[in-house]
Order: sequence, then C-alpha cells, then structure tokens
Amino acid sequence: MSSDDQVSNQTLLSFMEYALIVLTHRLSLSTFGGIPSGFMIVVTVVGRNVGRNVGRQLAIGFCSIGGTMVILLFCIIIKKLKRSEYAFFWKPKTENYRNIEAFLKNCGSLSPKRYTYSDIKKITNSFETELGKGSFGSVFKGKLENGCLVAVKVLKGLKGNGDDFINEVAAISRTSHVHIVTLLGFCFEGSQRALIYEFMRNGSLDKFIHDGGSLTYRQLGWEALYRIAVGIARGLEYLHRGCNTRIVHFDIKPHNILLNEDFCPKISDFGLAKLCPQKESIISLVGARGTAGYIAPEVFNRNFGGVSHKSDVYSYGMMVLEMVGGRKNISVEVNRTSEIYFPYWIYKRLELDEELGLHGIMDDEANASSRKMIIVGLWCIQIDPSHRPSMNRVLEMLEGSLKSLQIPPKPFLSSSPRASVDSSSESMTLRQFLGRSKISTSHA
Repeated sequence: MSSDDQVSNQTLLSFMEYALIVLTHRLSLSTFGGIPSGFMIVVTVVGRNVGRNVGRQLAIGFCSIGGTMVILLFCIIIKKLKRSEYAFFWKPKTENYRNIEAFLKNCGSLSPKRYTYSDIKKITNSFETELGKGSFGSVFKGKLENGCLVAVKVLKGLKGNGDDFINEVAAISRTSHVHIVTLLGFCFEGSQRALIYEFMRNGSLDKFIHDGGSLTYRQLGWEALYRIAVGIARGLEYLHRGCNTRIVHFDIKPHNILLNEDFCPKISDFGLAKLCPQKESIISLVGARGTAGYIAPEVFNRNFGGVSHKSDVYSYGMMVLEMVGGRKNISVEVNRTSEIYFPYWIYKRLELDEELGLHGIMDDEANASSRKMIIVGLWCIQIDPSHRPSMNRVLEMLEGSLKSLQIPPKPFLSSSPRASVDSSSESMTLRQFLGRSKISTSHA
C-alpha cells in the first residue's frame, strides 16, 4: 500500500472517529444531559485500533455507530414511556393497587369486560361530550365498536384503599335486573379508573321532580311518577332479596335513579353499597354514609337501632315523598318550621282528609296514586327500623287497594322548635335532626 493510500485511510478513520464522538455526544446531551467519560474512551479506542484492512475498519466503525444509536434509542423510548400513561409499568405497585387487582381476578366470570385507558379515550372520542360531573369525577357519553351508546364514569383519585371502585364493580357485577343499571365494562390502569354503563337517554330522576329554575326541568304526570316509584321498589326488593348476596345501596336518592327513553327507572351508583349474607340482618358499619336528607337515623346514630336493609327503605320513603311534593323534603328557605319538613306538612293534610294541594291531580286515579305514594312514603320513614315495611311489603301496598292502607303513626320529627328529645318515644326536634344531618357524608 502506498504512502498516499495510508494517509487517506488514516484520514478516513480519524474522520469516522470524530463523527462518532460528535454524534454520541449530541444524542447523549439531548437525552441524559451528559455522557460517561469511560464510554468516550471506549469509542476512541475502537476508532484507533481498527486494523489495516479498510473494509474491516469501515464495518467495525459502522457497527459501533449503529450499536450506539440502538442503545440510545432504547433509552429514549424508556424515558418517554415513564412520562406517558403507561408509567405504572415502571413504578412499584402499591398495596391498594395489588388488592384491587386481586379482587378483579377473584371475580372471575362475574367481572365485566376490562378496557385499557386508550380504549376509554377512543370510546369517548377523547372525552368530547360531558354528561355530568360530581365529587366522584365526570361522566362522558361514548360509543362502543358495535355502535352501542354508553355512559363512561371516569373516577378521579383513588379514595382510601379503593373501596368505592371495588364496591361498584363487586355489587353491580352480581346483579341482573331490569331496574338496575347494567355495567358493561371497566378500566383499571394505574391511576386511571373508569366504569362503562348502558346509556340512559333521560338522565337522572332529580331533573324531573326538582324545578330549581332549571331549563331542563320537565314535570312528569302522576301515572309516570307512580310507575317510577313501583319500578324503584322492584329494583330495591331485588337487591335485598333476589341476589345470593344481599346488597344494601346506602345512597338511594333521585340523583342516583336513571331513566331510559321509556322512563323506566334504574338504580345506579353503588359506590357506597354494602354486601352481606342473606341471613345477617344487622350490618357492621364504620361511620355514616349516604347523602344528607336521605340517610336513615340509625346510620349516623346507632341509638336509633341497627343498620340493615331497612336503611334503604327509609331513603326510598324520603325520595318518594319528594316525588309527590315536587320539592326537597327539607327546605331551609322557609321560615316556619312546620313548612320546612314536607312529610309533616303532608301528614297533617292526610290526617285531616284535606285537599292535598299537589300539582297535576285532575282525576280520581291520580288522586289514588298520589295518596298511596304518600302513605307508603310515611311508613318507610318511621324512626324505628322495625316499624318500616320491607320492600316486598312496599310493593304490595303500592299495587294494592288504597282502602286497605292504614295511615302510619305521625312522623317522628316534631314541628315545634321547643319540643325536647324523648328517648323513650324515640322522638327528636327537627332542628336537632338537621344539625345531625350535617355531619353525614354526601356522595353526590
């Protein structure tokens, strides 16, 4: 080989060495902010110890560059993934995460279909249409691949040990009833959690019984209200008696009753539900749960009795009375105490056989339906849980003759601000009850 060829080869090798070092240095700075000096020495040695054969030297040089680029590319991909929605693959899973995964695995065939978070974004078209929002998170309209419309409930934050999420999946996956909303799937991926429900075109019941100046308010007729009351009673009766494991909802209220296109009611939101064996009547409960205005007295104060499925009966009664009155049972905007508590007001009219003064009553059938709903509602809100009817008995009263119904005892809440608490008769003043209700946990 001539001296000119040797000079050319040496120049080419020097150029390759320089190019390799510059390329490596730039990639490392953009990715890691620097590069170890030991790696630079290896690169330099590779460049200086290439043999005399130019082809061999070129091959080794290109292999070095290619290998370095592959390693750097792999490092970049890992770094990007750590910042993405798949970050949970690279982080140690918490005990709560493992517990929920174990629960979902134990559900086996009872567990609904599991979706990835990418699936959720695709189903909701990147969360384009929001149907509602609450303390739990937001609900978005979506569409499955088969064209089925769904409501996707995206939960925010993992409260406590994930009980809300577990309760919802555990309770509703054990149900199959026309008056219980259907859970079609769920997502549990790192911190991302979502529940996919059948889409209910008419939304929640509260829009149709609470005016509040809302533009979406639409008053329902007595026939529709009566059918809805019966449907909800059937759903609760199924939860209490129709499942292998009794389910107590603990948050029955108009907001959690959804209506389809035919105004068929379906019970939803099982985040506070409690599962218990059929044989056990009393439920062990730590703290109060539910929404103020619908919570049974024994749920926030055990002196009133044991917590059981009769707690749902109380909530149902309060809701039915709101359906009748078209307003909240407790109105803080009214000055006179007797007018604040609607059940007491309506009881006096019923007791004296006065005109009920309710909206939309035009015929005997509507009058009979409204009176049955009132009597059933008043029986359901008795302070002593043992005096409340079961949901099976509620259905019998609603579907039976009005003449066969007896007027229940006077509501336990006294209208007099001066009335004192009498533990023997289990009565308390309205002011005291309202004060107690404020400590209850709301789950909107």
